[in-house]
Amino acid sequence: MQPLTLKTAIATYGHTRALKDGSIKPQNITFDHVEVSPIIAAFRRMVRNAEFDVSEMAISTYLCAKANNKPMTAIPIFPLRAFHHGAILVNKKSGVIDPKDLAGKRVGVRAYTVTGGLWVRGILQNEYGVDINRITWVVVDEEHVTEYQLPKNVEKAPEGKDLKDMLIAGELAGAIGIGALDHPDVKPLIPNAREAAVQYFRKTGVYPINHTVVVKNSVLDSHPWVAPTLFEAFARAKRDYINYLNGPNVSPDDQNALQLKQTIGDPVPYGLVANRATLNTVIRFNVEQGIIPRRYEPEEIFARDTLALE
Repeated sequence: MQPLTLKTAIATYGHTRALKDGSIKPQNITFDHVEVSPIIAAFRRMVRNAEFDVSEMAISTYLCAKANNKPMTAIPIFPLRAFHHGAILVNKKSGVIDPKDLAGKRVGVRAYTVTGGLWVRGILQNEYGVDINRITWVVVDEEHVTEYQLPKNVEKAPEGKDLKDMLIAGELAGAIGIGALDHPDVKPLIPNAREAAVQYFRKTGVYPINHTVVVKNSVLDSHPWVAPTLFEAFARAKRDYINYLNGPNVSPDDQNALQLKQTIGDPVPYGLVANRATLNTVIRFNVEQGIIPRRYEPEEIFARDTLALE
């Protein structure tokens, strides 16, 4: 079999480091790694220009891209995940005490289809009874998929506006995904967010997926063996990382992954089987929020010969 070189955009995490430094190599594949920082910049380049053969991609961007017939297919590898209960902050002067108080208010998010915003809206709607259709969502960036048409309750912030500044000024009642903000007028909407997130996981089995990995369809059409080969390489790198987390010398940079492992088990589960509940939920949230027009079965969104891999 002829060796294949694949132009690849993947961030460096503990569980991908061995792939990036070459200590783990997929059989018959050489990665031509392109460093993109932040990695979210690669998503737009992949969706709009098919710039990479293999690319990390936000899962909501991928689903929106699939709905708009972009020539790429995911494999069930999920390099980035996070709990999102703590990702929404509110202005204390906005009158928002309970999540339901957000109805009728303005809430900022970088872009409507951004995955963090999707998860927060879905959790607010499904766990806290918030009518997300009565919120005006204020965005400051373009959607990655240019064909996507925004819902009527989404508006673009004035040019040059910053979500943090708008939240502090009271122009927004809340904002999602702006990071930590130390200001006397700003607080998390959901108190004890980490505990709430763990309870959500234990109740639902849902461990939110942020990113997946996509492969250009032309590569898969020409080389059908690539998808399972990539899966196995990512899985090997992850297994080595988990073994490292089980050892005595975990670095400070990996303490969060270690804490997740101790709290919920596998901090980066791969494969369709282990992630079915989460995938069903993220697909449903995308339908409920008008990002994709219909519900996909998880089997529809991944390369066929990766569906049974773990």
